[in-house]
Amino acid sequence: MTAKRLLLPLLALISFNAAAAPRAFITNQLDNSVSVIDGDTRQTLATVQLDGKPAGVAVNPARRQVYISTPESGGFWVLDSQTLNKLRHVKAGGASLGIAVDPSGGRVFVADWYENTVSLFETGQFTKQADLTVGKSPSGLAISPDSRWLYVANRMDDSISQLDLKTLSLRNTTKIGAHPFGICVDRAGRYLYAANVESNDVSILDAQSLKRVNRIAVGARPYAVALAQNDSRLFVTNQDDGTVTVLDTENFRILATLSVGDKPEGIAAHPDGRHVYVANWLDNSVSVIDAQTLSVIDTLKTGEGSRAFGQFFAP
Repeated sequence: MTAKRLLLPLLALISFNAAAAPRAFITNQLDNSVSVIDGDTRQTLATVQLDGKPAGVAVNPARRQVYISTPESGGFWVLDSQTLNKLRHVKAGGASLGIAVDPSGGRVFVADWYENTVSLFETGQFTKQADLTVGKSPSGLAISPDSRWLYVANRMDDSISQLDLKTLSLRNTTKIGAHPFGICVDRAGRYLYAANVESNDVSILDAQSLKRVNRIAVGARPYAVALAQNDSRLFVTNQDDGTVTVLDTENFRILATLSVGDKPEGIAAHPDGRHVYVANWLDNSVSVIDAQTLSVIDTLKTGEGSRAFGQFFAP
């Protein structure tokens, strides 16, 4: 009896630790699936089949959900981040791509590439609350840490839109480099970073005013950006170089250029702040970078056309 009583708490602890491990949700657009990777063991836990050419990813820790945009079916899937069950598909618009959740977990925003809008849904019943007009071909989305601002990369307008989430109105639009796509904002709400695909550089903006702070040349066709090491380093995927450029965010100088897989696209940092995962479209893989040593330490096989556009780690 004593052994059984000791075993039950041990099993419960093992189960809790397994469930608590961060998970990476990597969209594989060409085979309509999502690879779910354990962020501690780097093993694939499951492959979830999703129709609609899954592309973008957003995580909602408050509701233990993951949202996967589907450009082909104009909406997004809702997954349970723990059980990996498909909960529902939400119809959004013509070609849903960029997707983001506010820090409270109460609202999800979906960019429509063709309609030049961002749709707002509440995350209880997923009722649409608004369609917000932005620039041409909205792609990457980012939300300020205080939930005040929504930033939108308008690829065909070469601009960033800043929307006030209190009034649901456009506050500012700033021209930046050519064809911005992936964007991110730091945890202090100080800087916004944008990868400019056609001008081969990264724009750095003041996140409050959208004033242009700097513009740094990187590799060929930069696609997406992610921060790591307490936001001290910015990582940029360069599609046509098969590389990731690493910038120091204090003085905006380049620290390293790392070779990863072929056609790197989506990128996100593990919750530990040290490991950065890169989805490689043509290699059907994920490269794992040590953000401290600036070295590639692992390569993980995924599905066909790995894209993972957005914040794809569930803590």
